Amino acid sequence: MGFPKVEVHRNAIRTARPVRVADPVPVANSLLAALPRKAGRHLIDQFERVVLTYGEVLYEPGERIKHVYFPNDSLVSLLTLVDRHHALEVGLVGREGMVGIPLSLGSSISPVRALVQGTGTAMRMNAAPFLKELGQNLALHLELHRYTYALMSQITQTAACNRFHVVEARLARWLLMTHDRLQVNPFRLTQEFLSQMLGVRRVGVTNAARTLQKNELIRYSRGNITILDRKGLEAASCSCYKIVKHMHDAA
Repeated sequence: MGFPKVEVHRNAIRTARPVRVADPVPVANSLLAALPRKAGRHLIDQFERVVLTYGEVLYEPGERIKHVYFPNDSLVSLLTLVDRHHALEVGLVGREGMVGIPLSLGSSISPVRALVQGTGTAMRMNAAPFLKELGQNLALHLELHRYTYALMSQITQTAACNRFHVVEARLARWLLMTHDRLQVNPFRLTQEFLSQMLGVRRVGVTNAARTLQKNELIRYSRGNITILDRKGLEAASCSCYKIVKHMHDAA
């Protein structure tokens, strides 16, 4: 079973840009919320609030990282590309983290495609002022170290999961992780998008979703997924879900 081809139009990548939010919205990003009050307020004052839209590409592999993003209620998938035509999700970033971690590690080049999976708001900052702030803000530096550890754990566990676990269990894990970050029910995910995230053909996603529906764990209709039985879905998931969640909670 090969990876599905990912159809992404280059024009869309180049023109897709976050849109500035006109009215203030609460900062729901937990990484920013963990900062001491004074340091957090100083940092947040330098951000612009933007809307990230489903399907937008923030970075491509090998491209320079021009902005960092701290999602509030948006969701971003990190995809690794093979032969420029196939993609597989290796990481998922929501309100718990930051998109653009390589900058905090001393690299300005993205190794992955950062693809918006869930429409919502985020806090955005240009790379140069972010790096300046990182050098002066010890609290931010420490929080990003903790988050980077959690993200690395997620990426390595996801790699093992993609290799060894069946599609139904992987789909259950992925739906739980998405639900944790979006905190809405139902949420919208097409079969094509799910096949790209899981690295399987659409028929594999169809069969896996049908099994979860048959067991009354989810309802899936026209791209809208409703989790009906959260505990049951956790039982159907592979152990990777709890391992990754524990790593994030501990960090």
